[in-house]
Amino acid sequence: MPKKNGPLMANDPGDSAYSSGSWPRVRAALPYVLAAGLFAVGLWALYRLLAPVNLAEVAAQVRATPWTTLALALTATLCGYLALAGYDWSALRHIGKPLPVPVVLTGGLMAYAFGNTIGLTALSGGAVRWRVYSGLGLDGYDVAAVSTFASVAFGVAATVVGLGALALHPDALAPVLPFAPATIRLAAIGTILAIVLPLVWASASGRSLTVGRFTIRAPSLPILGMQVLISLGDIGFSGLTLYLLLPTADLGFLTFLAVFAAATMAGIVSHVPGGIGVFETVVIVAMPAGTPVDKVAAALLLYRLVYYLVPFVLALILLALYEAWHATGARVRTTAFGRAMAAMDPALRAVAPLAPLVLAVMVFGSGLWMSLSALIPPTTEAAEVAEALFPLAFVEGSALLSSALGAGLIVLALGIMRRSLGAYWLTLAAMAAGVLVALLHGLDWERPGFLALAVLILLPFRRAFHRRTRLTHAALGPGWIVLVSTTIAAFSFVLFFAHKGTPYANELWWQFAVDERAPRALRAGLVASLIVGLAAFWMLLHAPRHRFALPEAGELSRAASVAEASDRPDAGFALTGDKALIFSDDGGGLVMYGVAGRSWIAYGGPVGPGEAAAEAALAFVDAARQAGARPVFYEVGVEDVPLLLELGLVLHKMGEEAVVDLTGFSLDGPERKKLRAAHARAGRDGLTLDIVQPPHDPALIAELRTISDDWLRAKHSREKGFSVGRFDPAWLDRWPLALVRHQGRIVAFANILTTHTRAMATIDLMRHVDAAPGTTMEFLFTELMLQLKAQGYRDFSLGMAPLSGLAPERSRRLWDRFGALIYRHGGNFYNFEGLRAFKDKFHPDWRPRYLAAPSALPPLLTLADAARLIGGRGYRPVDPHPAGAAERLHRRRPGRSMT
Repeated sequence: MPKKNGPLMANDPGDSAYSSGSWPRVRAALPYVLAAGLFAVGLWALYRLLAPVNLAEVAAQVRATPWTTLALALTATLCGYLALAGYDWSALRHIGKPLPVPVVLTGGLMAYAFGNTIGLTALSGGAVRWRVYSGLGLDGYDVAAVSTFASVAFGVAATVVGLGALALHPDALAPVLPFAPATIRLAAIGTILAIVLPLVWASASGRSLTVGRFTIRAPSLPILGMQVLISLGDIGFSGLTLYLLLPTADLGFLTFLAVFAAATMAGIVSHVPGGIGVFETVVIVAMPAGTPVDKVAAALLLYRLVYYLVPFVLALILLALYEAWHATGARVRTTAFGRAMAAMDPALRAVAPLAPLVLAVMVFGSGLWMSLSALIPPTTEAAEVAEALFPLAFVEGSALLSSALGAGLIVLALGIMRRSLGAYWLTLAAMAAGVLVALLHGLDWERPGFLALAVLILLPFRRAFHRRTRLTHAALGPGWIVLVSTTIAAFSFVLFFAHKGTPYANELWWQFAVDERAPRALRAGLVASLIVGLAAFWMLLHAPRHRFALPEAGELSRAASVAEASDRPDAGFALTGDKALIFSDDGGGLVMYGVAGRSWIAYGGPVGPGEAAAEAALAFVDAARQAGARPVFYEVGVEDVPLLLELGLVLHKMGEEAVVDLTGFSLDGPERKKLRAAHARAGRDGLTLDIVQPPHDPALIAELRTISDDWLRAKHSREKGFSVGRFDPAWLDRWPLALVRHQGRIVAFANILTTHTRAMATIDLMRHVDAAPGTTMEFLFTELMLQLKAQGYRDFSLGMAPLSGLAPERSRRLWDRFGALIYRHGGNFYNFEGLRAFKDKFHPDWRPRYLAAPSALPPLLTLADAARLIGGRGYRPVDPHPAGAAERLHRRRPGRSMT
C-alpha cells in the first residue's frame, strides 16, 4: 500500500482511505481463504473417514479393477461429455443462433474438459465459449446466454434428478439427513412440483419466469423436451461412471443417483475447485452400513481419474495435435486426419490461446504427482523388488530427487501460465529428469510413461512461449498463495495417511534403511514443502512493486512509437502525460492507467501487438492486485474481451461506439439524402474545412485558445482528463487540426487522432464559437470523413454513445437494467438518446464497449472512481523535481474539455 513518503498522495482528505487500513486486501482474499478452509475441512473429514483404510489396500483395489469395468466407465464418461456439449447445442437453438455441430461439439467438449478439471468453469469455460462463438457471429449477450442456459439447466437437472431419486428411495441420505423417510419423500415431491410446474407453464405459454430479481425466459416445449433428455444424460452418465466403479451390491442405481446429486451440489456450493474433499465425504458418509471403505475410496480415486483426468488429457492431446498440424502447415484435407482438423479448426483455433493456462495445470499436476509419489510407499511388487536390488543411496536419493523435481514443477507452473521461455525449457528438463528418477525409484513404467506423454504434449507449443521474463516478475496473488498453502496441506495429508501406523520419534528423520520408508517420506515431504514454500516466499519478496508515477520524456517517446504502430487512434491518449504507463518487457506493448479510490483504471485495452499487449495487461493486473486495488479496464472493445476473460475479469457493457466505414462512405444514395442536403446547405452558408498538419503556428494556437476559453465559459465547464485530451500547445502540436471557417474566420476546430497504419481516425477536442452556424458540427464530421477517405483512411470513429445498446431483456443483469433506465429517462442530466440519434445520421457500425472489473456486481464505485479521474481528481504523485511540478501545474491550467 502507498506510504506517506511514497509516490502516491491523495488530492483530498477522502482519498486517505485508500492508503489506510488493510480491509480492502482482506476482503479481496476472503473468498480464497474460505475455499482453503473448506478444502482443509474436507481433508480433515476424509482423514477421519479413512482412518481404518490402508493405502496399500486402496492401491490393490485400484489395480484389481477389471478392464471391462474401466472400459464401461470410460464409455459412460464419453456419453456424459457428449451430453455436456448438448447443453451448448440446446442453448444455441434456444437463442435462435444454431452453429455447425462439429464446432459446437469441439468447443463444448474442450470447455468442459478443461473447466471441469481446472475447477474454474466460469473462467476457462466462459473464455473458450467466447473465443469460439464470438468468431462465428455471436455477441457478448449471446455467449452469456449460452453460459447461463447451461448453468441453469445443469442446476435444475441435478436438483430434480436428485430429488426424484430421493422421492423413490428416501433412505438414500438417511446417514446425512436427520428426518424420517416419509418426510423426506414428501419434501422431495413438493420441491419437484415447485420447480417443474412453473417451468412447464412458462414454456407452454411462452412467458418468462421471475425469481427474485432474475428473470428467465423459458425455452419452448420442443427445446425443453430435448433439454430434459440432455440433462438426464449428463447426470445419469456421470453418476453411472462412479456407480460402475463402486461396490454397489446393496445399492440400486436410482438410490445412488440421490447420493450422487447431493454430493455434486455440495461440491458446487462449497466453491472448492472440483469439490475435492467435499464430494468424497458426502459419498462415503451416504454409503450403506458395512460397505468396505477401502473399496469406496478406490472407486472415488478411479472416478477422479476417469471422469476428470482422462478427458483433460485427451483434450490436451487434441490441442497438441492441432498445434503441430498448424505449425507444420500441413493443411491437407485429403486425409482423414486433415479433414477432421479442418472441420474442428474454428473451435480449436479459438481455444489455442488458452494453451498456457491448461498446460500450466498439467505441469502443476505433474509436479504434485511426482512429489506425492515420493511420500507413498511402493504399492507394486516390481517397486519392492527394485528397492531390494538398488543400493540404498539410489533408493533414498531418487525419493528426494522426485520430491524436489515435483516441487520445482509446481513453481514452474506459474511461469508456464505466463508464457515464460525459460520456464518452458526448465519444465522440459525437469520432466525429462523426472522420467529417469521415476525409473530409478521403482521400475514403475506408469510414472515415466505419463511424464514422457506430458513432454510430448508440451513440445508443439514452443511458439507460445516467447517471453523472456523472470518468475520474480510475477506477483503471487491470493489465489496462488492459497494454492501453495493447500499443496503443502495435501503433502501433509498424504504423508500421514500413508504412514499413519508409524510410531513417530525424534530419530525417525535420520534413519536410512531400505525397510524404513516413513523417514524417507518425511524427508521427501519436507524437501517438497520447503522448496514450494521458500520459492513462493522468494517470489513475494522479489516481485517488483510497480509505483504509480507520471511518465518521463523517455517513456512518452516509447509510448509514441507503440501508439503510432497501432490501429487504434485512441492509443494516442497515452501521450497526454496525465496517466501512468506499464510496458511489456520488450517495450512493444503498454497499458495507460490512472488511480482513484481503490481502483487502478486502464483507459482502453492494452496497446501493441497481441502478445506484447497481453503481457502488459498481465503486468497491470498483477501490479494493481499487489497494491490491494481492483484492476479495471475502461472502454474496451470486443477485440480485447478474450484476454480480459482469461485475466479473470467480468464485463459490463458501457455503451456502443459508432464507427463509419470510410471506404463505403459517400453522400450519394437515397439513404444519405438528409446528410447531403445539410452538407450542401453548410457550403452555401460559407463553411469550409481545412486540415493542417503539425507543427502548428503559435498564432493559430493562440486564436484557437480564445475559441476554447470562450467555449468553456459558455458551457460552464472546465478541462477534463484521463479519457480526453486538453487544450495544450504541446498536445495539439502532436496532431493534425481540422479547422472550420465561416467566410474566412475560424469558427470551430478539432484535433484529429491518427496512426501510421491509417486503419482508423477519430477526433478529441471539438470546440466552436457561439456565433457558428447551426450546421457547423454536422458539416465538420461529414467533410472531415470525406477528406480522410481521400487520404486513404479505412474507418472513422464518431466516439461512444454511453449506455447505448444495453439489452436487459437479453442479459437479465441488474447493471444492464439500471443503465437502460438511465439511458431512457436521464435526459435531464445528459442527452443520451440525442447523441445516439446525431451519430446515427452517418449510418455507422455500432460496436459494443465494455468496462472490465473483478466483480460481477454493478460497477457503481468503479464508475465513480473513473468520474474522479476524468474530472482531474485522481491520485497525483509527488514530483521530486520542483521545476517539473511547476511545469506540470502550468500545463493543467483550465483550457481543455470534450463535447
